[in-house]
Amino acid sequence: MKAAVIVFPGSNCDRDMAVALRAAGADVEMVWHKDAGLPRGVDLVAVPGGFSFGDYLRCGAIAAQSPVCRAVIDHVHKGGYALGVCNGFQVLTETGLLPGALMRNAGIRFVCKTVPLTVATADSDFTRGYAKGAELQIPVAHHDGNYFVDAAQLEQLRAEDRIAFTYGDNPNGSTGGIAGVLSENRRVLGMMPHPERAVDAGHGGTDGRGLFEGLVGALVAA
Repeated sequence: MKAAVIVFPGSNCDRDMAVALRAAGADVEMVWHKDAGLPRGVDLVAVPGGFSFGDYLRCGAIAAQSPVCRAVIDHVHKGGYALGVCNGFQVLTETGLLPGALMRNAGIRFVCKTVPLTVATADSDFTRGYAKGAELQIPVAHHDGNYFVDAAQLEQLRAEDRIAFTYGDNPNGSTGGIAGVLSENRRVLGMMPHPERAVDAGHGGTDGRGLFEGLVGALVAA
């Protein structure tokens, strides 16, 4: 299984993402934002956390216009997988690959702590490593993590079982307590919490392993 991790100016979780994917068995290649294409044979594109382009204009807005994002969009439209974490989630919403928008936290403060998450669906390759309803402990670190969708979009996400994770204690005011959402074809996941920071017991917990191991296992078996 081959994965590409996108690197923007200001990314700071790209190496963590690569380490987590490699630990789960993936062959990982780092891809610079100015590259116009992805490596041959890529199954998954991971868009990591950080502060791409200094979060100017809107978080993820400039990164979404990078040459590599055109390739990411094409990859997804052809049925490829994509994972966006924190700033990566913001980038994926800016490209239109995921619905909604990430706004300033309701408390107008940067939130950096481990939070309880609930697995809202196990019916995706990203969440197949967990039981529905399982409770996880995953770190967050963001200032603009308040996920917003309107009432109709929220109803649609619920009806289509596309809410992947919800907060046990909503730290940012996200609509419906949503921490992660899936695309219509369930091959794109965006989430604000950082599962790549929860794969090593020495770093405080391993609840993120299930996401990477389940995803890599599914793609290897495909």
